[in-house]
This record gives sequence, structure tokens and C-alpha cells, in this order.
Amino acid sequence: MKLNAKQLRSYSPLAVSGSQQTANSQKPARNATASVAGGPIARNDIYIVLDNVLDTYNIGSIFRLADAVAAKKVFLCGGTETPPNHRIKKASINTTEWVEWEYAETALQAVRNLQFTIYNLQIIAIEQSTKSVPYDEFNYTTPVCLIVGNETTGVSKEVLKMADAVVEIPMFGVNISLNVMVSLGVVLYKVVERMPKVLSEVEG
Repeated sequence: MKLNAKQLRSYSPLAVSGSQQTANSQKPARNATASVAGGPIARNDIYIVLDNVLDTYNIGSIFRLADAVAAKKVFLCGGTETPPNHRIKKASINTTEWVEWEYAETALQAVRNLQFTIYNLQIIAIEQSTKSVPYDEFNYTTPVCLIVGNETTGVSKEVLKMADAVVEIPMFGVNISLNVMVSLGVVLYKVVERMPKVLSEVEG
């Protein structure tokens, strides 16, 4: 069963665990086990890290993207606002209730923790830099961690140093960059395209 935007805004997962406190912050982490029509939604081994993304519309839209590709978890880091937030909820069309997320004091902390706990994790920063390669020429594997940065300053330098690769989207007009959530969406679907199997369907 799929839900449209109107249904999502008023619908909650059938199984959602309570909030828990992270070790280094008073902000909660939400563990949502989404279930539709009696079965859990399988999640792809995709982790998304927001490094000081400040615009609440971008944050909410990234939750919507994360749900669209059945990403496993979203990390909200630094000054990134967390749910519950009206603008985030509105932009996400309530997918904040479906996608598991966690707050971390820094993106560096979040990426290090992921690297420590997930074997063979590929760490990819979406950013323009002297070391970046075109996003469509990179060989993505899973599990993968995709990092997007602040709307003005981008991904922090210390996080860029940790990345296995930095990818960028070629620009052909007068504008030199895309919105953060647009950039993430482009790369996310390239990752999904390269995956051997997409687990975005409901399991029975």
C-alpha cells in the first residue's frame, strides 16, 4: 500500500518506539519502524548526514527524500533543527514519523560513529571542491553514507577529509550550485540506480 501526500499528513506508522536521549545531547532520537498493511518497510543501507543544514524546508524535504528511497537513517547535526517542528513536518509531509533520525553535536561525530559501527561503509560528501568528481561517474556501493552541508558554507572541512570521495553535480548555466536537497536527491537516485536490489517495497 502506498500513501499519497494528503494521507501521509494525517497518518502515523503502526509501530513507533518512544524517544530516547542521545549520549551527547538533550535532543531526542526517534526510532520509527514504519509498517504498512501489516508488514514492515524494508530499508536500504543508505545513511544521510546533514552537516549544519539550517533551512527547515530543506530539512523537511530531505526527510521526504529519505523516505522515498527507503533510507535507513537521517542524522541531524550541529545547528540543524530537529522534529518536532511545524515547518519541517509540513515540508516532509509527515515522513518525520516514518524515517528514523538521530541528532549529533557535529557531523564529524555522526560519521565517525557510523564508520565504527557499520562494516565497509562508503562515505560520500556532496560538495564542490578541487577533489570532487562528477556524481554520475562514481562507483557507489552500499552501505553508503551521503553527507550534505550548510547552504552557505557547505560540508565542513574536517568531514571532507574523512570522505572516501567527494562528488558534485555539473552545472552548465550561470548559476554555480543547486539547492542542498535537490543535490541530495540527484545523488540519492544515482545510488539507488546502481544498487543490485532496491528494497523500497513493503515486505509481506
